[in-house]
Amino acid sequence: MREPDEIRITNRATYWPVAPSDLLIVAPLVARVVFGASPMGRVVKAVSLGLYLGSAVRDWRDRRKIRRIDFRREFGADTRHLVPVPGPLREIEVARLVARLNDELVRERLPRRVLAGIVEARLTDYIAGITGQRVRSSAEVRDFALVKLAFPSALGVCDILTGDVAIFRDTGVFEPHVIAHEFAHRKGYWKELDAQVLAYLALADSGDPLLVQAALFERLYRNLRVLSGGDEDAFDRLVARAGLRAELREPLERLRRPSGAIGRRLDAGMRRIYEARMRVSGQNGLSDYDAGFTNFLYTFETSATARQVPPAAGVVHRRLHG
Repeated sequence: MREPDEIRITNRATYWPVAPSDLLIVAPLVARVVFGASPMGRVVKAVSLGLYLGSAVRDWRDRRKIRRIDFRREFGADTRHLVPVPGPLREIEVARLVARLNDELVRERLPRRVLAGIVEARLTDYIAGITGQRVRSSAEVRDFALVKLAFPSALGVCDILTGDVAIFRDTGVFEPHVIAHEFAHRKGYWKELDAQVLAYLALADSGDPLLVQAALFERLYRNLRVLSGGDEDAFDRLVARAGLRAELREPLERLRRPSGAIGRRLDAGMRRIYEARMRVSGQNGLSDYDAGFTNFLYTFETSATARQVPPAAGVVHRRLHG
């Protein structure tokens, strides 16, 4: 049976006053303190789990109706089919992105709630343009979730089961892309590379200078991460030498990983765990955020088989070659 041309993912948990994952953690602790090992304490635990699972099951049913994008068919690339950006071209790409970002600087900032609504609409439009199906979902974004304590370097997170999204800090120029990435997860694209790509293409295709800037800035950042090879000092040197305006350089300087000994150990440990989780789930690991993402865009832009046309505002390599 053909899927409907428009569906709504309920995302009921995204409207709760606290993150659903926090409810799972906090409710049992509070129940233990208040009620001890009494039947009432067990009831509180059961209710919190039931609320969480109820929301997750409802969203799972909604997402089963989605017409999913075939990335290899539409873009000529997917997790397993990527052409690496040649070394010299990556440095040229960085220079071109820096020049465009400096020339097209947008200083406008929008309140997060307003921006989230705009990003949700643009992402919905872009996906519908490929699949013919409008997948509507919540535009709610939290400012806090306890998972931040375990991932100190994370900018945001999406609970894949309930679609709950939290953005942990002011991400400045990055914010539209961070939100779009998490909203792509909310719409059922749980692979990190898929979410990175959909966020970039939707923003680049939007025609909105603020959103296009965020897409290009994310692409620049990820290229610099690849070129630095995971060395924070090398990353700082690349940023300093890039020739970016101060308004664009400062957000990159804020993205250093934790500097304290405890913070570094916690961050490294959680990154190892997340790397393993990604590989077990059929992804390439944390490199999908950086090398995978930039290689995907290069593959798409130079592909002779992709059905989709790269958004003009986001193209780098075809312009370089001709």
